[in-house]
Amino acid sequence: MTPPKVTDEGIRNGTPFVRVSDIGNFSVFKTFDCGQCFRFDPIESEYDLEIGGVAHGRRISFATVGDDLLITGADSNDFASLWERYLSLDTDYDEIDRAIISALDDDGCAVMKRAAEAGSGIRILRQDPWEALCSFIISQNNNIPRIKKIISSLSEAFGEKIADGAYSFPTPEALAAAGEERIFALKTGFRASYITDAARKVADGELDLNSVIACKSYEKAAEMLMNVRGVGPKVAACALLFGFGYTEAFPIDTWMKKVAARHFPNGLDHSRFGSAAGIAQQYLFYMERYTLQNT
Repeated sequence: MTPPKVTDEGIRNGTPFVRVSDIGNFSVFKTFDCGQCFRFDPIESEYDLEIGGVAHGRRISFATVGDDLLITGADSNDFASLWERYLSLDTDYDEIDRAIISALDDDGCAVMKRAAEAGSGIRILRQDPWEALCSFIISQNNNIPRIKKIISSLSEAFGEKIADGAYSFPTPEALAAAGEERIFALKTGFRASYITDAARKVADGELDLNSVIACKSYEKAAEMLMNVRGVGPKVAACALLFGFGYTEAFPIDTWMKKVAARHFPNGLDHSRFGSAAGIAQQYLFYMERYTLQNT
């Protein structure tokens, strides 16, 4: 794997930018369109595709420029210290793909080859753990536009303003202080009590997110998150995969049930994928939702 490198930097529309080459198998569109984050949308741009939003308390955008990546809202130091890791550009996905494709029997390998091709370019984002936990609590029995609206409303009401029209995700302390009634008023529905419980448990130290990150056992880490009201196996798996670095997590939702019924009638032992199970899950999800459903 050739490490990514900054080949240009400067100011774009009054904001620092970096241009990064050797980004490997990375797709801005697929990475931000596969349901793993909720604070990014396409923005008007001179480039074919640019996605903008808020992550780690920063307003940031990512654009495809030929074979390179343009990051606006960052300089070279920021890329090295934060955004390279956030985008998983420090990880050899070619090697991961080979391991995923060869993990099952012959029939399963053929399915995974198609899935890896369909999902080629997806990277698992390394999101803020608290924001990931709260976001997937909000995602329960919800659709993506409503999830985005709720997160935006929470951030505007209880986060910190970081730029015109952009707010950081509220801290656990801010949401705990806000209380269930004010959170419910933002049309969070039954999720208000779950959000409040999570915020209070994190704010008072009953749930130590650093301990979840450092836990050596996925099962133990999931158990710690499931002490929060409303967090079951699926929400815990999503939070652990997208916010805590547990790439062995394999969230099972409606799409995964469709995948199993269509392609794995004898069952799918996702433990065969090892530490790449979450990446395999994203490929299967993308294949089912965006490829097979449109054919």
